[in-house]
Amino acid sequence: MTIEIDHRGQVALVTGAGAGIGREIARWLARAGATVVVNDLRANHAEAVVAEINREADGPAAGGSASAMVADLRDDDAIDALVAAVVAEHGRLDLAVNNIGMLPRGRRPKRFVDYRGDDWRDIVDQNLTLAALCGRAEAEAMLAGGQGGVILFVSSGETTRPSPFNSIYAAAKAGINHLVTSMATELGPNGIRVLAVAPGTTLTETVAAAFDDDRVAAIVESTPLRRMVEHDELARLSVFLTSDLARCITGQLILADAGAHLSRTRPANQTPG
Repeated sequence: MTIEIDHRGQVALVTGAGAGIGREIARWLARAGATVVVNDLRANHAEAVVAEINREADGPAAGGSASAMVADLRDDDAIDALVAAVVAEHGRLDLAVNNIGMLPRGRRPKRFVDYRGDDWRDIVDQNLTLAALCGRAEAEAMLAGGQGGVILFVSSGETTRPSPFNSIYAAAKAGINHLVTSMATELGPNGIRVLAVAPGTTLTETVAAAFDDDRVAAIVESTPLRRMVEHDELARLSVFLTSDLARCITGQLILADAGAHLSRTRPANQTPG
């Protein structure tokens, strides 16, 4: 017997899909047959991912298709407009993956006592508030459509262990974990599942460029599986969780961290800036 994950006929929105984890999630959803809307702040990145997906769809293993929708989700109105545009173009929204949030660019880890109000507001806004507002708009569209759906948030493995010198980021991401349980309870009777995946340190292009060999080695050595997480592994997990094969799972945080939560609080050579 062959078990196949099938997203054919479903419309998926992936935010922050211009690179890294979001890009791979969009690609793998399309490979499973979904019509994928690739959202990113950077038009050239979103369009490059769409072109890549559509080239694959024309190949021997034909899958779904993709289109780009550029929006700056730091604007509340842009979030509602993005979701409305997806429904207007495709008639429905079945799957939403909220891959949004990061430490502000150029900001190094620092001691808890050195964070100020602007730090708090910026980090919490980017990593919790924007994700929650995306989830609200997506849930509203799914409720209006009446067909149910799945909303998946990308959280962080930093929420499952102490995160010295990254405390505010970890606290903001931990807010997503609790939000998932509340949303799942409210929306479950309407056939909407809500989940989160928590990657460990993932070898994206950004991480590869930012971490030197010693830091990568320290992370690898600190995990039971002696490896970092690959972004396509998060993508394949996300495709499974949003499929009917996982239809009994909701309100859960799924860890994908090579076992890092079992053995470490931080890489040995991470120090505050």
